[in-house]
Amino acid sequence: MRHATRTATMRPWLAWLLVGFGALLLVAPFYFTFVFATRPRTEIYSSPPPLWFGLSARSNLELLLQRLPYLRNLGMSLYVAAMTTVLNLLACSLAGYAFAVYEFRGKKLLFALVLGSMMLPSFLNMIPSFMVLDFLGWLDQPRGLYVPAAASALGIFMMRQYIVSAIPRDLIDAARMDGCGEFRVFRSIVLPLLGPALGTLGLITFITSWNNFVAPLVVMHSVDNYTVPLALRSMQVPNNTEWGALMMGSAIAMLPLLIAYFFSAQRLVAGLTSGAVKS
Repeated sequence: MRHATRTATMRPWLAWLLVGFGALLLVAPFYFTFVFATRPRTEIYSSPPPLWFGLSARSNLELLLQRLPYLRNLGMSLYVAAMTTVLNLLACSLAGYAFAVYEFRGKKLLFALVLGSMMLPSFLNMIPSFMVLDFLGWLDQPRGLYVPAAASALGIFMMRQYIVSAIPRDLIDAARMDGCGEFRVFRSIVLPLLGPALGTLGLITFITSWNNFVAPLVVMHSVDNYTVPLALRSMQVPNNTEWGALMMGSAIAMLPLLIAYFFSAQRLVAGLTSGAVKS
């Protein structure tokens, strides 16, 4: 009996220990990115590596701005991510509303195809996308990044699930009986109630677009039009990579995402689980 009581007492401490160790492993790369951003390259390669912040942040920032048009790269990433997010929210909310509310021929098959597209590796459409963008003359243009990403299968699925589970069908039918047109029903009734789902999808879309590396690598050719991940990758050379400046660029690029996630983590979890009750 005493042994069982002692075991039950130790379990919460063991759980906290495991969670703390896992959190430490997750946070360590972010911490060392900011530490290395304040250290020169010689100290970064020292053994053991530095564990605390140094005094080379300004020199690393100046070197970064000498090697890259980094402010323009930040602006390009912000523009592409913002446009992708806005277009994705609009397209996915409309498509999710259609799948949730309307009945039409081939609806189940079309929705199955949308979900099935999530199983395909993204690199399969790389060559066809390049050929289409080349034909349209959109290579090395921001629209070549945000237009192809204007709708996502995950976003359509999330919107459909949220509308089915959280918005009563009677509310939509009542608005129609009052004389509202279909677009007005969506704009005035459904869209205001999609706030949690739109916030979640917007955050996911923005982070995905901000961190995207493959699409800018295929589409963008000039350094001035590079997004942040591609610009930082261009600083890496075989024998003379300025890791301090590179870490400074990475730390600056992480700040908007960390701040956004810190203020919206609770909404992100709530939005991801909102459609898990009813389908």
